Amino acid sequence: MADSLESQRWRDLMHGGQPILALAPMQDVTDLPFWRLMAEYGGADVYYTEYFRVHSTSHIEKPILRSITENPTGRPVVAQMIGNDIPSLIRTATELQKYPVAGIDLNLGCPAPVVYRKCAGGGLLREPQKIDAIVRALRDSLSIPFSVKTRIGFDDPAVFEEILGIFDEHRPDLLTVHGRTVKEMYRSEVHYDYIARAVERLPLPVLANGNVSSARRGMEILAQTGAAGLMIGRGAIRNPWMFEQFRQLRRGEPIRVPTGREVLDYIRRLYEAVRPQGVREIDHVQKMKKYLNFLGLGVEPTGQFLHRIRRSNTERDFFTICVDYLNHDEAMPLEPFPIPLPDTDMLAGAH
Repeated sequence: MADSLESQRWRDLMHGGQPILALAPMQDVTDLPFWRLMAEYGGADVYYTEYFRVHSTSHIEKPILRSITENPTGRPVVAQMIGNDIPSLIRTATELQKYPVAGIDLNLGCPAPVVYRKCAGGGLLREPQKIDAIVRALRDSLSIPFSVKTRIGFDDPAVFEEILGIFDEHRPDLLTVHGRTVKEMYRSEVHYDYIARAVERLPLPVLANGNVSSARRGMEILAQTGAAGLMIGRGAIRNPWMFEQFRQLRRGEPIRVPTGREVLDYIRRLYEAVRPQGVREIDHVQKMKKYLNFLGLGVEPTGQFLHRIRRSNTERDFFTICVDYLNHDEAMPLEPFPIPLPDTDMLAGAH
């Protein structure tokens, strides 16, 4: 089967010689409304869907499918799958190819216990032979670009060389490497030397993922790893200007840094963009905290903004706190401050 227009655009990006900027898939966060808003701030070069859960009785989830059929970004979309049943993965990938997807991606990196305990996502890194069979089967069955997103191991990166050997044999079109093990979650420093090893070992584009906290840091990561591009998740939630800032740096232009009021406007637009019809106010405020957890790290260094926003329950309280900290015209670099947090905090660790 010949490449579709979307697939060809994705191949052109992969081999175009310029760093690729991808929006990372984050379940229940980087959905269609969020994509729409990101595109208005310049957006990524390519978007990865939230993962489609794949098993013997699974069906393509319609809310995630809308990101493909109603893609508002004008950029290629890669459909990500998570699962371990080969016939079901092939069935789902075949069905997804009927829609305007640029490629299919296999998730080997999700560190959520509810996922890895089912030997899916990052849990598969404990079973290299299973990975070999899955990657082989998908590579043989797909006529559009096939990629993989992985971590460097489950609890020990010693397995990474074996995993790279599998990718070297079966040659996905692109590999994204998050430079931590599954057990390290997001708490450790990112091991960029393992990403550099993947770049050195494999004759295919490799994207670097993990702690891309700013456009300047992204440039440093590319120089350190030799990667073909960056996959950015939490940093893009905190700073939707980051993709355009990276392009400005690449062109040798000054970075446009938003003011506090522009960040406040972003939060207001985000609040409206991701609000489901008919949702209760308290439930939507709770949903917004998923985004503000990441943004809050870049607002001020004491942690008080984050502390207060996490305790808001009404729209009025939520925006009163935002106005208290952001209703100003000072520049906001939005790089994360080293806020002291308990080890049990979801944001604890290196940023």
